[in-house]
Amino acid sequence: MHNVEHEAANKRFIIQDNGDIAAVMTYVISSPELYIIDHTLVENAYRGQGLGDQLIKAMVEYARENGIKILPLCPFAKGRFERISEYADVLHQ
Repeated sequence: MHNVEHEAANKRFIIQDNGDIAAVMTYVISSPELYIIDHTLVENAYRGQGLGDQLIKAMVEYARENGIKILPLCPFAKGRFERISEYADVLHQ
């Protein structure tokens, strides 16, 4: 299990491995109550380890704690929100 860091100043959630970025998910702040996930990238060497899911989970938890809705525009995030019904409470309708 890798540690997910939220870099609010850079509008991204990242997972690092020995100082290198293994996975990153960026977002755009549309309004204080609406964040748009615009990009998710897992480096090739780290694929298949569930890092993308860890990034989304961290973002969902952040959204719940802060009363934010999420609009997943990137294909990976969109697919996860469509499949994982527990995320419906933070999904922007």
